[in-house]
Formats: sequence, structure tokens, C-alpha cells
Amino acid sequence: MKILFRIVGVLLFVVFFGFALKNTQEVALGFFLDYEIRGPLVLLLLGFFAGGAVLGVLAMTPTVFRYRRELNRQKRVSALTQQQAEAQQAARANPPQPDNIA
Repeated sequence: MKILFRIVGVLLFVVFFGFALKNTQEVALGFFLDYEIRGPLVLLLLGFFAGGAVLGVLAMTPTVFRYRRELNRQKRVSALTQQQAEAQQAARANPPQPDNIA
């Protein structure tokens, strides 16, 4: 399975590298207020892809932290429940002895 992933990875690298070599012409990217960026098409695409990936990770950060916090709370509740169950089991295994009346 590991070799299959490596083969697929190499094939994707070759395809994207070929794409980069074929798209080296300079393009102008226009923004608001007549601001313009000039550069190779492949670099502009790579830059915007990386920027989108970073924004996506930043957008997911609060959700990940909320889920981690919830998981830690659930682990504490589970450990407390486990301790209570063990205490009940121990109490059942050792029932209280009656007092000796002399």
C-alpha cells in the first residue's frame, strides 16, 4: 500500500511540474483601485492556492480547539464514572460485616 501511495505521489508531482513548465508566461492580476500584480502564471496560482490553504486552516482552528476541549471534558467524565464503578464493584465484593454483640 505504501508503494502505491508513492507511485501516485510521483505521478502527481510529474503532472503538476509539467503544468508549471507549460504556464510560465507573465500575466497581470488586477485588483481594486487599479492595483496590479505581474508575474508568472504558475507562481500566482501557487501563491493564491497557498493563501487559500492558510485561510482554510485558520478558519478551522476554533472548531478544532472546541472539539479538543470537549474531548478532554468527556475523558474526565469517563474517568470519574470509571472510578465510581470501580468503587461500587469493590463495595459489592467486600460487604460490610455485622457488628459483634457481646
